[in-house]
Parts: sequence; C-alpha cells; structure tokens
Amino acid sequence: MKVSELKPGGLPPADVFDRMCPSRGVLEHVTSRWGVLVLGALNERGYRFSELRRKVTGVSEKMLAQTLQTLERDGFVLREAHPVIPPRVDYSLTPLGREAAELVAALAHWSERRVPEVEAARQAYDGRATALR
Repeated sequence: MKVSELKPGGLPPADVFDRMCPSRGVLEHVTSRWGVLVLGALNERGYRFSELRRKVTGVSEKMLAQTLQTLERDGFVLREAHPVIPPRVDYSLTPLGREAAELVAALAHWSERRVPEVEAARQAYDGRATALR
C-alpha cells in the first residue's frame, strides 16, 4: 500500500472484503443475531436491562450483557447507571447506534415480510434434494 492511499490519521481505506479491515468487526457486531435484535429494540425506545431481556426473547442474561457491552464499546449504545437503590441502568442508542439500528431494522422488517417466499424456496429445494437421493 502506498502512503498516498492512507486516510488522514494513517489508516488505510476501509474495505470490508479485506480480512484485516476493522469494518468486519463492526459489521459482525451489528449483524450478529443478538446485535440486530438489541439494536432493533432500542430503536423503539430506551430499556432497562430486565425489560430488554423480556423484549428480546430467547437471549440469555450473559449474552445480553455481552452484546450490550460490545455495542457500547463500539459507540452504538449508551449505558446510564443511576445512583439509586436498587440500582437502575438504562440503555439507549447513540446517534451512531440509531443510524445502525435503522439500517438493520430495515433488513429485519424485510425478512419478516419475505418469510412466505423463503419457506416456499426451502420446500422446493428440499423436494429437489429428496428426489435426487
């Protein structure tokens, strides 16, 4: 790579197809199963941890905590701890998180709308695969 190809700050241009590009990690965090669902829920409104766990059914407490921590580290989620008893922690989206959430929400809503076509394609595929055996 030539020095002229570097971005300001000495970083190479982002290329998600390059295995060394940091954008791959960002993409992985945002599009993971729990990342998509947490971002989608927080796109509706802010939640306390227990509320978010009830909203995103199927996620374990450990996975939700890890996902929130990862999204917070990446700058997508804001964690606000309130000095009250019992302790209260609220989670919401940052402006960067809202932008990501809107994009993944569009994909999530598309997948909800397209379930019938996907199911039909699966049945057709399985029928062909069974006929070849």
